[in-house]
Amino acid sequence: MTEFFEPLQYAFMRDALLVGTMVAALCAVLSCFLILKGWSLMGDAISHAVLPGIVLAYIAGLPLAIGAFAAGLFCAVGTGFIKRNSRIKEDTVMGVVFTGLFAFGLVLFSRTPSDMHLDHILLGNILGITPSQMWQSLGLGGVVLGVTLALRRDLLLICFDPGQARVMALPDRFLNYLLLGLLSLAIVVSLQTVGIILVVAMLVTPGSIAHLWTDRFDGMLAIAVTAAVGSTVIGIFTSYHIDASTGACVVLVQALLFAGSLLFAPKYGIIGRRAQRPAASASMR
Repeated sequence: MTEFFEPLQYAFMRDALLVGTMVAALCAVLSCFLILKGWSLMGDAISHAVLPGIVLAYIAGLPLAIGAFAAGLFCAVGTGFIKRNSRIKEDTVMGVVFTGLFAFGLVLFSRTPSDMHLDHILLGNILGITPSQMWQSLGLGGVVLGVTLALRRDLLLICFDPGQARVMALPDRFLNYLLLGLLSLAIVVSLQTVGIILVVAMLVTPGSIAHLWTDRFDGMLAIAVTAAVGSTVIGIFTSYHIDASTGACVVLVQALLFAGSLLFAPKYGIIGRRAQRPAASASMR
C-alpha cells in the first residue's frame, strides 16, 4: 500500500487527483440526466464538435475554453434547429453535424502552425495540467455542478416527463438549452483530463452503472458519483504505476465497473437478477 500511494509525494499527482475528482463528479451528475433524457449521443457529438472552436480560439488569441464552449453550444443548437426543420431524426442529425465539425477542426488544425499537441486535445493531459488550468477547471466545474444540483428537480422533470413539465408551466425549452449549455461547459472542463475522445465515456458510463443498481434518482446520483470518483482515483494511480495513458486508464476502470454491474447488480444485473428469483420463490412458499 505504501508503494501504491507513493505518487502522492508529487505535486502534479495531487493536482491531477483534485481536478480528476471534480471532473468525475461533474460528469457523473450530468450522465444521469443524459441517460434518462436519451442524450448519450449528444455528449459524443458536442465533445467532438469542440475541436474547431479550440483551433479558432487559438488563431484569434482567445482562451481555448471560450472557443470550445462556443463550438459545443453551436453543435447543440444547430442539431436542434435541423431536427425541428427537417424530417431527419435527431440521432442522424447529430451524426452528421459532429462528424462534419470534427473534420473541419482537423483540417484547421493541420493548416495552423502551433505548439499545441493534438494527442493532448484528443486524449487529455491531466498529469501536465498547469496551476491556472487547474483553478479554471475547479472554478468552472464547481459552478456547473452547483447549478445542475440546484435545478436537478426541474431538469429531472424535463428529462423524465416533458409533458408534465409543460403542464406545470416550467420553461421546458429554456431548461433544455440550459442542460445543453451545462453539458458543453462540462466537456470544456473535461478536456484537460480525458480529452475529446474519451469524455463521452465519462458522460455515459457512470449514469449507466447507477441505472443498473437503483430506480431512485437521488440514489442514482450517489452511485454514479461514487463510481466515477472511485474509478478516477484508481485510474490515475494505475496509470502512474504502469506508465500508461491516464485518461484511458480512468475510462477502462469505469468500463470494468460497468461490466461488473451488468453481471451482479441485484435488480437488473444478469446474474444478480437470476440469483434473486429462487430467493423470491422460496419466500412466497
